[in-house]
This record gives sequence, structure tokens and C-alpha cells, in this order.
Amino acid sequence: MRIASHDLPNNVFVAPMAGVTDRPFRRLCKALGAGYAVSEMVTSRKELWNSLKTSRRADHTGEPGPIAVQIAGTDAQMMAEAAAYNIDRGAQIIDINMGCPAKKVCNKWAGSALMQNEPLALQIAQAVVAACAPRGVPVTLKMRTGWCAGHRNAVNLARDFEAAGIQMLTVHGRTREQGYKGQAEYDTIAAVKAAVRIPVVANGDIDSPHKAREVLRHTGADAVMIGRAAQGRPWIFREVAHFLATGELLAPPLVAEVQRLLLAHLDEHIDLYGEWTGVRSARKHIGWYVRALPGGEALRQQINAIDNPQSQRDAVAAYFDALAAQMDRLPEQAPALAQHHEDTEEQDA
Repeated sequence: MRIASHDLPNNVFVAPMAGVTDRPFRRLCKALGAGYAVSEMVTSRKELWNSLKTSRRADHTGEPGPIAVQIAGTDAQMMAEAAAYNIDRGAQIIDINMGCPAKKVCNKWAGSALMQNEPLALQIAQAVVAACAPRGVPVTLKMRTGWCAGHRNAVNLARDFEAAGIQMLTVHGRTREQGYKGQAEYDTIAAVKAAVRIPVVANGDIDSPHKAREVLRHTGADAVMIGRAAQGRPWIFREVAHFLATGELLAPPLVAEVQRLLLAHLDEHIDLYGEWTGVRSARKHIGWYVRALPGGEALRQQINAIDNPQSQRDAVAAYFDALAAQMDRLPEQAPALAQHHEDTEEQDA
């Protein structure tokens, strides 16, 4: 798998998810077999670039390349400037967000709302490519199948984006109207793949090695992108990559390994966000790790009452010590996809 001059180790990618796919999470997923990870979306609004949230999202310290940053906005010139801003801060690939269905994004006509305005969507793609090409930085784009069931225009837009110089397309198999409801459909992704020559990535409801293989076969896509199924289960990337390469399933991870991974994740999370914010934003990650495990709900309730990072860490360590006394490995069954509402921050962008 290759994006311009960047060779990737495999074709199993991490989806950009606001409030989730921060630097600690991306580093962890890459260490556990993800071939590529795209950052949380960074706004194109200049007045927010110096905010704490944006500065954290633009922090790529210690992250293995290629560094891919997703940008979001509605003005072509502002998006071009945002691309340059992020390249100056280490971005090696720029991804344009035309896939986020969150109301707070779409109400401002950004994200997947741009698919309703094809001329503007194309202007943004052209402007960002023009800003990135002289610096040797490829531009990719993530979108949905369309705005609604009666307006699936991903194929037409894909042709226009390819002509504008976009070098890879990711398609989530739902419309904006669907949000995360119902089932993702892959026929539109297959049609996009048949319509363009650039790499196409399939996204939506990919939650197991078998599902990844099925989607690749159905769509002819070059890669799969996994979002919600990786929340609390970052080892899914090595499971999928191994299965696609060998046809064999890996055993579930040892409880001791999951404990080590989660504690290291918490340490890096606190280091990025600080104690007050970090201990609170880490709660969702802990909840995802243990949601399908014995006593997981009790731990989640306990964690939600803790506001000290060392106490949080101690509670997690004690939980996994007790779990290890009951079982060596995690159960075979995969946890269900995390459920999100459209107005929450944690969104597959």
C-alpha cells in the first residue's frame, strides 16, 4: 500500500475520530499493527489554531510517520491555509474531512454537508492540492456515500476529486442522513473504486478480520479503515492484518498484555492532557477496554468517581490483576461496536 511517496506496512488503517484518535491512541494502534493513522480533525479557523484543543491535535511528538492530519472547514482559501499550517507542524499527508456527520459540524456546512454543494467541495479540494503540491505533500479525502439515500453522489465527486489531484479516497458506507444508524452498504464503495484509478479505502462497520476480508472482496478497495471497533480493542489491527496476510486468526491477547497496554496508554494520555483533563478524558477509553469483561461495569462506575491519575491507574491495575486470576486471555467474542449519538464529540470523521 502506498500514498504518493509513502510506503505503508499494510492496508489496515485507523479512522480519524474526534475526541479519540489523539496522538497516544494513534501511536498505540500503529504499534499494534495499524498501517496508517489519520489525526483528529483540525479546524481551518485561524482564531482557534492557538487554542489548547487544536495545539494538542497538532502535536505529533514521537509519532512514527507518515504523519497524516485531517482538516475541516467550508472556505477553500482557509482550508489551503490550514493545510500549510499543519505541514509546518509536521504533517506529511493532508486529509480533507467531507465525511463527519456530527450536527455541530454539518450545521456549519462542513464535513459531509459539503457533499450537498459539489462545486464548493471541488473548490476546496483544488485549493488544498494547490497549497500542498509545491511542498510535495499528498492530499487525501474522506467522504460518505452521499447526503441521503436519494442523493448518493460519491461516484461523481470521486471522479472530480481524482481530477483535482486527490491521491486517495476513503468512503464510509453510509449517508450523512444515516449518521451511524442502520448498516453500512458497500456497493457505493465498489462503484467508487471502479470509477477512479487512485487508491480507495472502505470504511464502516468493519469490526473483525472476517468482515475486513469480506468488505475488501466485495468492494475491490485497496484498504480498510477501522474506527469504533478499535475503541478499547486496538489490537484489532494486528488481528486483521495477520488474517488478511495468512488467512489465520490470532489468539485473543493475554490479560497481562491488555493490562500493560492500557496502563501505558493512560500514562501517555495524562502526559498529553495533564492531570485534570487527562483523568477525565481517559475514562471513556477505560470503559471501552473493559465493557465486555467480567466486572467491567463496576470498574467503569468506580473510575467515573476518581479524579486522581494515580488512583485511576491503581484501580485499573487492581482490576486486571484480579481478572488475570480468573483467565489468561480475553474472551474470544469481540465486544460490540461502541454506540455514539450524533451530538457527541467522539465521531468517526
